[in-house]
Amino acid sequence: MTRPTAAPLAAAAGAGAAAALAGRALLVRAVTAKLRRDLRALNAGDYGPLLDGYADHAVLTFNDGPHRWAGVHSGKPAIERFLAEFVAAGIQGEILDVWMAGAPWAARLAIRFDDRATTPEGERLYANRTVLVVRTRWGRIVQHDDFYEDTGRILEFEQVLVERGRTPATPAGAGAR
Repeated sequence: MTRPTAAPLAAAAGAGAAAALAGRALLVRAVTAKLRRDLRALNAGDYGPLLDGYADHAVLTFNDGPHRWAGVHSGKPAIERFLAEFVAAGIQGEILDVWMAGAPWAARLAIRFDDRATTPEGERLYANRTVLVVRTRWGRIVQHDDFYEDTGRILEFEQVLVERGRTPATPAGAGAR
């Protein structure tokens, strides 16, 4: 009787690792495609597809300050108010990169997201660079934290919106915990 060599075991392990990496890459591509689809809808004024991705008890945290998006938005109704203000302000966004870690049923994502607002004539009112950090459970967002390159730009944009008569639907931080 001959003794098995390590070569077939190593080949099987290598094939398994390659399949796992390919599966992970496909998952990241699928998640990125869904996020981009949802963002296209958001940019067109429809936040519904994005909102559908949040769990009922999700928490969205945005930097504090005297602006309409400030604070911790707990639960889908509060997140809906946040997204409605985002759309009403005319903000458009772009996903540049998505990084994913963890199991598909408990994933963590970091999303490079740039946003901007312009007038119908093309005048830039606001632009910022952002990283969104997201935790999911079974494909639904349960925690979402925004980190901005320059939080002062948000305050300046709020001032521009108010000067143009675009007051928030809810006072700054309303609906936030």
